[in-house]
Amino acid sequence: MVEKTLKKFYVFLIFVFLYAPIIILIIFSFNNSKTLSKWDGFTFKWYLELFKDDEIMRSLYYTIVIACLSSVISTLIGIFAALSIHNMKGFKKKIILNINYLPVLNPDIVTAISFMTLFKFMSMNFGFMTMLLSHIAFNVPYVVLSILPKLKHMNKYLEEAAMDLGATPLYALRKVIIPEIMPGIITGGLLAFTLSIDDFVISFFNTGNGVTNLSITVYSMARRGIKPELNALSTIMFSTVLILLLLINKRNSKEDGGGLM
Repeated sequence: MVEKTLKKFYVFLIFVFLYAPIIILIIFSFNNSKTLSKWDGFTFKWYLELFKDDEIMRSLYYTIVIACLSSVISTLIGIFAALSIHNMKGFKKKIILNINYLPVLNPDIVTAISFMTLFKFMSMNFGFMTMLLSHIAFNVPYVVLSILPKLKHMNKYLEEAAMDLGATPLYALRKVIIPEIMPGIITGGLLAFTLSIDDFVISFFNTGNGVTNLSITVYSMARRGIKPELNALSTIMFSTVLILLLLINKRNSKEDGGGLM
């Protein structure tokens, strides 16, 4: 009984350590005072001030556009990459899988500098396109890893049966395979969108003048001093990522539950 209580208390302490700073940030985003030392009443004015800030709004625009484009493009690339890897056999498949794992396991700073070096070698102007390309390349491995388990559990004879009944390979892909792996595609797309919104390191090293996302803007503003608007912005970003992660987990839970029935 004592051991069970201690375990629960230990878990509670871990969650307090992880989430107490976030809870404090959210609470003070509604504080009427500019300082964090005292509570001066409940207000939404910092959220209103946030949406009046041109710098933040411009960063929000680039963040959403790049996240949407990179998630869609990386999902499309990830679908065909996952299909190709799934159809490989033996040692070749293991090599390609390990290559796909490398960007996931690689530190972000190494990936960011690698992209920056490549773009400089290609004499590309740093800006919107370099940030978008780096986000796409960063997201593709995660999409592939989301789709591959669905391909693995799919009936391998479905495609053959469809083509035996007269379907072309493209029609079988569109009407048979894609619907079967759609949960993995949606999960991969949501994950790519979340990673793109949350990214700082890769964006920081691969952006140019006039193009910044929210993470870079928050970093530059925080260096000049914590503003109440940053608390409001951080609360919105945390809430957005939390909602997306809950959607991903809910979808995965439904799939696991459906597989047991």
